[in-house]
Amino acid sequence: MKTLYLRIYATVVAVLALFALVSAWFWHANVERARIEGRAPWQERVAAFTELAEASLPGADAPAADQRAALLALAERLRVPLALDAADGERIAASDTFARREGAPPGAGPGPGGHPGRRVAVPLADGRTLWVLRPGGSLMMRPPPPSAPGWMVLPPSTGLVATLVVLFGAIALGAYPVVRRLTRRLEALKQGVEAFGAGALNRRVAEDGSDEVAAVAASFNRAAERIEALVGSHRSLLANASHELRSPLARMKMALALLDAAGGPERVRLRHEIEVNIAELDALVEEVLLASRLDAAAPDTAHRTRVDLLGLVAEEAARFDAEIGEASALAVDGDERLLRRALRNLLENARRHGGGEITVATELRDGSAIVRVCDRGPGVPEPLRERIFEAFYRLPGQSEQAGGVGLGLALVKQIAERHGGSVRCSARDGGGSCFELALPAAMLAS
Repeated sequence: MKTLYLRIYATVVAVLALFALVSAWFWHANVERARIEGRAPWQERVAAFTELAEASLPGADAPAADQRAALLALAERLRVPLALDAADGERIAASDTFARREGAPPGAGPGPGGHPGRRVAVPLADGRTLWVLRPGGSLMMRPPPPSAPGWMVLPPSTGLVATLVVLFGAIALGAYPVVRRLTRRLEALKQGVEAFGAGALNRRVAEDGSDEVAAVAASFNRAAERIEALVGSHRSLLANASHELRSPLARMKMALALLDAAGGPERVRLRHEIEVNIAELDALVEEVLLASRLDAAAPDTAHRTRVDLLGLVAEEAARFDAEIGEASALAVDGDERLLRRALRNLLENARRHGGGEITVATELRDGSAIVRVCDRGPGVPEPLRERIFEAFYRLPGQSEQAGGVGLGLALVKQIAERHGGSVRCSARDGGGSCFELALPAAMLAS
């Protein structure tokens, strides 16, 4: 079977069928044993009655009158209707009660008008037959039926079959909706995965219940959300990158078109402009590739090393002629190349927009290593302090004059989050902005 719910349901039904067969066999064996055990006392009762009759009645060769008198005395003593037949079937004697209830005069044979179904024959050793009539439908001399539960209206065998059939049907009908509901949720999950794989990245599945199926559905939704965000980020990155590529390419085309006709200083200026545009393109491609790798790859903790954060800050600050303020010896565990890139992007951003005065400070705060890069630029409006960390976002009026493509701060955020940290922008006292990079501190440097 290709459908899961049918396989599960067929398994349940097969187990129920096996249970019914085993139960029927067990029930039949017990009922048969109960029947045999129930017959044993009755057989003992018949044997005892036979011995009593043979001891009380005269032999077959005794006169008929003596046999009749002994039979009547036995019937009177036992208070049971009795009759005695000879070996050839001729009626020797019968008690008045036996004859009256048989509807025949005393001494008459059983005849067609009797009720043989209510008589019990007790054969004697000399060939005669002693008939016992159950008075008033009594169960005397009658084998007791096998015991059965009081609630069972039908005979034991028929009742057993009916009970098993009802039980089988009830459980089979009850199991179907449970199994079908479970497999319907699996089918919905399968359809969601197929739709997501076909390109519907916004497809999610229901997370009903609290069992394993719901856990799988929740895991799928989380993974789908992450993949949708990742694909959306890549699409946005590609669209923005293609847009940013147009400006330097257009400037290069124009410079190349004017290069042949230009001479002297103008030719040198055009060549310099082409070189600047090529460097801008190279930086853009490098940042786009780095952003893509950080988005797609999981953090690689195996290749992390202990990084002297204060030493790293001192090296990069010297490159940008930045002033080092309050400094604490700190160390972090991470990728030194990425951490250097994050610090360099912060310093580059401060130099580009910060008015020429850059200060770098480090401190240990609540178990985190903090690097603060401050400038004296125009600052960032408070509503835009989160948006500046988005890819390709630049403050209004700074898209062309200040340079850059809007990926530097986005890379800083990605690198910080990759190391379990964060970055934020705040206003600096006296004007300007401060960018605070927080990373989990490994230890205080000695």
